[in-house]
Amino acid sequence: MRSNGVGEYEEVFRSFDEDGDGKISPAELRSCMRIIGDEMALEEAEALVKSLDSDGDGLLEMEEFFKLVEIEGGEEEEKELREAFAMYEMDGLGCITPKSLKRMLSRLGASRDLYTCEVMIERFDINGDGVLCFEEFKTMMAI
Repeated sequence: MRSNGVGEYEEVFRSFDEDGDGKISPAELRSCMRIIGDEMALEEAEALVKSLDSDGDGLLEMEEFFKLVEIEGGEEEEKELREAFAMYEMDGLGCITPKSLKRMLSRLGASRDLYTCEVMIERFDINGDGVLCFEEFKTMMAI
């Protein structure tokens, strides 16, 4: 992930590093979050910095900041996957059944028969229960 975005992350890091010392303080983190429309209490910023601060200086160096960006990106990806999962999981069972997969594919214009949907699910059904739970769905979407 980082290989494609290092320059972009460095640019964002520099914009957060208001005093140009090569480190982001909790106050700088809070200030920049406010600019992008996300209010953060100083205590929250301090706790976040502390959780990622590997050298204990109370500041985020660039590599530590990259970890923050990756965490935030991972949370967004998880949210998007959960939303997609919910679209396919129509029966209120907390899983994707062959029947719910068939209905959703039909709505998307990619109609399949029930047997084909069963085969599609079987390929990623790790525990063999005939349906896809969220973790199995995540595995399928990663491929």
